[in-house]
Amino acid sequence: MTATRPLVVLAAGGTGGHLFPAEALAGVLAARGIDVDLATDARAARYAGHFPARRIHVLPAETVRGRSPVALARTALTLGLGLARGYRLMRALRPAAVVGFGGYPTVPPILAARLAGLPTLIHEANAVMGRANALLASRVTAIATGYPDIFAGHPLLAAKAHHTGNPVRPAVIAAASLYEAPVEGGPLDLLVFGGSQGARVMSEIVPPAIERLDPVLRARLRVVQQARPEDIEAVRATYDRLGVSVELAPFFADLPARMARAHLVVARSGAMTVAELGVIGRPSVLVPLPGALDQDQLANASALAKGGGAVLMPQDHFTPESFAELLGVYAAHPGDLATMAAAARRMGRADAAERLAALVLATAGIEA
Repeated sequence: MTATRPLVVLAAGGTGGHLFPAEALAGVLAARGIDVDLATDARAARYAGHFPARRIHVLPAETVRGRSPVALARTALTLGLGLARGYRLMRALRPAAVVGFGGYPTVPPILAARLAGLPTLIHEANAVMGRANALLASRVTAIATGYPDIFAGHPLLAAKAHHTGNPVRPAVIAAASLYEAPVEGGPLDLLVFGGSQGARVMSEIVPPAIERLDPVLRARLRVVQQARPEDIEAVRATYDRLGVSVELAPFFADLPARMARAHLVVARSGAMTVAELGVIGRPSVLVPLPGALDQDQLANASALAKGGGAVLMPQDHFTPESFAELLGVYAAHPGDLATMAAAARRMGRADAAERLAALVLATAGIEA
């Protein structure tokens, strides 16, 4: 008789920042003979077609979007329905462990697993804990973190926390390479992206900053930039007028490879962006998304900047004038870019998926 393979359920939804580390863990678990199912919400399920899971289970979930009694009641009702369905699912599957990756779509499956008496684990990618994970932290068996010491002052949570780093996609591991600084008079490759919430400011600031550069420096630039569909033509018109080599698109499927080809990256500072910059080892100017309740992007960028791997530029300081000045400095001192790249690389955790998998197996009581 063939032995039954252990099953681990991963709970992730919402954005790529949650799905990408779950995907990386799924690949490592599968390579170790573990079956993986994905529990997610309807929105994320539309983007999870290539997720390496045996099955995808869709559970009702809702993000807290307002403080009105009606909005809170709607959220509570949806999460309650998700919890009830999740409990039935956990009783039917009896997985060895359930692992959540943050965001409200993880709340029903993790709480359901807890009620069913199953080992549970959450992974917090950011340098500060998000609201959904904060709700779950005291209830789970173990906590994995992308950054060290995020529970300073919380001894009960610190006691079950393990710093694994942030798992990155195989494409990121494949893109990791030694950094080669731009040579005097040679091309200077600039990669600019901002994610779904951040591309607009890049379109508003970067082209006029480049317009302010000395024409000799401007002629060296090769720009790859993400822009919203509604912004692309205006951005293209500026670059065409300036004679700057540019590739524009709303989305780049091969972003890790493009990071590796860049001399300097300009981006928001989501947890996965920062993790990928570290593993690939590229210098960056990070512009955290302002106004976030948890200020997670500010914390992520601050951690990389303190280690010397990035420049933190808050959005109210991210102006055409200030960014043009910064570009001029790095063009004149390419060794500073190489130093920053090396610092970022030292902070990267290319083995984070393996470290997280080991923690999952230990929590689940599965022999490696």
